[in-house]
Amino acid sequence: MNPSMEFAQKTTLAYNAACKPLCQELKLPQTAFDILLFLANNPGYNTASDIVEVRKVKANLVSVNVDKLVQEGYLVRQAVEGDRRKTQLLCTEKAAPIIAQGRAVQQAFGEQLLNGLDPDTRASFFRAVEGINRNLDVMLKGVH
Repeated sequence: MNPSMEFAQKTTLAYNAACKPLCQELKLPQTAFDILLFLANNPGYNTASDIVEVRKVKANLVSVNVDKLVQEGYLVRQAVEGDRRKTQLLCTEKAAPIIAQGRAVQQAFGEQLLNGLDPDTRASFFRAVEGINRNLDVMLKGVH
């Protein structure tokens, strides 16, 4: 396997494993947890179609998990002014502790990912990631 693809796959697997205990404790499916954190961490994206397009989660999974989050009081649906076809998804106050716990898991995951790397190596890594992100932006311009 290509090393960059292997890195991406291992990172996803390790992140999901890091989130699993909290998801079990909260009795939330991983997809519902991911949707909640995605909405909380990315305020520019606030619709179910944003989740489908950006996160590449299947529409039926988004629908089921958004319904669950709404029913449990973690999200509310709100009509978008001027576009009666769109509905925003907004995190509620009830979701705040889960979001805080999720962000703590994300922070710890990032620290563990960089564990043992000296400051110069970390700086080089972040410069490389910035360059890769620019390349990805260029690659994706032709796709949309």
